[in-house]
Amino acid sequence: MADWADLVGYIRHEYRVILDDPDEIRIRMSFGDDAETEGRAQVMVIAREIFDQREDWVQIATPFARVDEVDLLSVLTEVGNTLVVGGVVVMGEHVVLRHSLPLINLDINEFIDPLELVAGSAELLEQQFTGRDDY
Repeated sequence: MADWADLVGYIRHEYRVILDDPDEIRIRMSFGDDAETEGRAQVMVIAREIFDQREDWVQIATPFARVDEVDLLSVLTEVGNTLVVGGVVVMGEHVVLRHSLPLINLDINEFIDPLELVAGSAELLEQQFTGRDDY
């Protein structure tokens, strides 16, 4: 993977794109391997970020709840005990799981693995803390 354009080209080819802007692309990842996840999906936001006005990074993010609908201490405790990738942040009205990677010299597996982990983890958190499939 050489740059943002290469990553976006790969994403367009491999995933269901639902929004495509110059510095952000959104995809819908579907789940359904078992009875608990069948028919569920997660909207993933993949954005280009420029660190220190010189280094390209890619941020993978997805909301999984509204701030006013969950106990944030419980969410943070669960994430601290169970997840190996990503961090939880509040963005506007939403609780978001996100992870960032430097784009320079990024191999595709260094993108795919965190993307799948963030998506699957957010899906489980959404299911556990809201019982719905809103995102």
